[in-house]
Amino acid sequence: MTRSALGRLLPWFVPAVTAFVVLHYLGTPDRQIALYAVYFLAAVVLPGTLVFRALFGSRGNWPEDLGLGAATGLVVLLAGWALAAATGGQDLLIAWPILIAAVFALVPGLRRHWRISAPEPLPIAWSWVLAAVLTVVALWGVTVFETNPLPPATGVIYQDLYYHLALVHEMTRSMPFQVPQLAGDALRYHYLSDADIATASMITGIPPVNVLLRLWVLPVTATAVMTFAAVGRTAAGRWQAGALAAALGFAGHALTLGSPGGPVNGGLPVSLVSPSQTYAMPLIGLFTLAALEALRGRPLRWVWALLPVLAVVCAGAKSSVLPPLAAGVGLAGVVLFWRRRRVPWPAVGLLGVIVFGILVGQRLFAGGGAGILAVQPLQALHWVKAYSTTLGRNDGLGLGGFLLPGMANASVAGWLFIIGLVVWWALMQAPRLIGLVLPPSGPDGVVDRAEPGRWLLGGIVVAGAGGLWTFAHPSLSQGYFFTGVLPAAAALTAWALTDRVRNWWIALAGALAGAVWQLFAPEFGPPARPSVTGWAWALAVPVLTTAAVIVVAMLIAVAIWRSRAVRALPVLLIAAVAGGSVANAVYQIGGGAVTVPPKRTTVTPTTITAAEMRAALWLDRNAGDEDVVATNVHCSPMKAQDRCDARGFWVAGLGGRRALVESWGYADEAVAAHGQGGLTYTRQPAPDPALFELNERAFRAADPADIARLRDEYGVRWLFADRRAGPVSPDLAGVAVVRHSSGPVTVYELGSG
Repeated sequence: MTRSALGRLLPWFVPAVTAFVVLHYLGTPDRQIALYAVYFLAAVVLPGTLVFRALFGSRGNWPEDLGLGAATGLVVLLAGWALAAATGGQDLLIAWPILIAAVFALVPGLRRHWRISAPEPLPIAWSWVLAAVLTVVALWGVTVFETNPLPPATGVIYQDLYYHLALVHEMTRSMPFQVPQLAGDALRYHYLSDADIATASMITGIPPVNVLLRLWVLPVTATAVMTFAAVGRTAAGRWQAGALAAALGFAGHALTLGSPGGPVNGGLPVSLVSPSQTYAMPLIGLFTLAALEALRGRPLRWVWALLPVLAVVCAGAKSSVLPPLAAGVGLAGVVLFWRRRRVPWPAVGLLGVIVFGILVGQRLFAGGGAGILAVQPLQALHWVKAYSTTLGRNDGLGLGGFLLPGMANASVAGWLFIIGLVVWWALMQAPRLIGLVLPPSGPDGVVDRAEPGRWLLGGIVVAGAGGLWTFAHPSLSQGYFFTGVLPAAAALTAWALTDRVRNWWIALAGALAGAVWQLFAPEFGPPARPSVTGWAWALAVPVLTTAAVIVVAMLIAVAIWRSRAVRALPVLLIAAVAGGSVANAVYQIGGGAVTVPPKRTTVTPTTITAAEMRAALWLDRNAGDEDVVATNVHCSPMKAQDRCDARGFWVAGLGGRRALVESWGYADEAVAAHGQGGLTYTRQPAPDPALFELNERAFRAADPADIARLRDEYGVRWLFADRRAGPVSPDLAGVAVVRHSSGPVTVYELGSG
């Protein structure tokens, strides 16, 4: 290998080694780390890269080809999983990527896709910037892994991870799928991220819990980073834009500038606790790249065959990612029609494909409770402390009405405060929104108003922000509209900056100034007593202080450099907000990685003990794949029988088997009943009260007739009894066989009757 080749490979070793150290440090077995790396390269990246090159053509360099190939590989592998789930051929899944590679090796016309025929390597600086972003992503893993320990370990794992873990187990079975916490109920949910995790587990043999909690999220996030780096470079036509888009999109936060707290959706577009959101990012990035090329007139040819599949996969990954893309494509299409006075058929075709994906997704994946997303403007302020502790302190669930009660009854002064909060949010989100105000311009500084890429990305960002502020959800799920467009917003910001830069030293100076001010700006705390005036002052002073610093700095610059400083103002502003964004993220992630919280070993009402986890893991190892379990675990905390928060989820998650009635907090019936009785959807009663009562009575009374009904009518094979969750009759041992005991848990097996 030549010295030049080694030099090009060197940057990528840094994030790879960092990721290994992070995973190793947080308890992931080294063998599993190595095995998953081989799996991801051989089963995702390799076949995906071959298919990507066959459809799109090579980008002329290996890093982008492999990154976009990995995104394509997620779709290719998912097709193999769907085929296996439909036919019961899960044992043959390992042959799917081998088959793809064999086709490209044996068909003469496809062999050329194993290499780059016309190399156009990117500068080594691009590689180092991307490697730095991926290193930050790997360090981010420390902050999210440490708070979700690998079982068995006494501690608290976020309930949604148990929910997804149960779905991962469900995805190892054959269609039709059922709700694993409510056996027999048809599953309608955007579960394709869980299918991807299940596929990795089935091919490698690594336990699903280790794939979900440790091994999966970093490679998928890295794929998203590389995908949107390609979007940024393609949009602006400059490698610097691609590098900056990756940095802002995945190593950038919203600004704070000394304000108390941060704005809604101030962090990253990926999340360990939302695998669906993370999985959607590389997929929608790939679609955005195709849309950008098509709108600019590049013939997509065979790519059109992939796009309907990609649209359905995006809808099945996260239902919130396609509508903003549709808005961006629609806006670009309207502008093209207006400017050129002819039908922009690529835009029409793209919209048709996206609508097809949305409609199919609604039919295949959207649950019956999806209608809980309602139109209620500005409901996102319910999660902003400045509002929730003042005008919104009596909003309660905020049910009904076009506005939240605190807004509907607000005075003129109250509405000025509300508008001020939205303006404050927009200022803190400047790294994501500034490309709308200072859009990309051509080499002569003139904005090309017919450039479709600008309208595509701008429409995506506006639609994402519009979704956040237009819709309402009791758990702020409308926030995913905005979270999902953060990488596209970063690409637009990067494009706007690189289009204007004539001297990169000026841009670097602006970025450094923004970073320093973000890190060292005076801190302002919340008001001692929550009030509209107090919060208005607490949020306004940091903004006014920052504005004053900018004015003074510019006056000094104008005095020294005169007109050159005025011309450089847009570059300095964009660079400053970009620098502040990255500095804030690096500070938050770095601080979280260094100050790792101590492991929680004390048992609280919400804690699941290591003994309980061992019992569930024993069930996973010993129960049949299709066995049904009955359990008395339903709530979090477990003994909260009155107004139960029905998000226990861990028995089905760690136990890996369908439960007759475990937890129903996310069931369609519960979500659709949100607000009934003054209760949120997570605290609604069980969907089938009679079945729930039968389930509970079996554990309390151990009546042989009840046990027989569970076995004969509902196919229950196992009883998972946890004394921490409620009373368990000692007579159960007389009607079922004790198979395992661990701490407060006893696992019983029911005979054939």
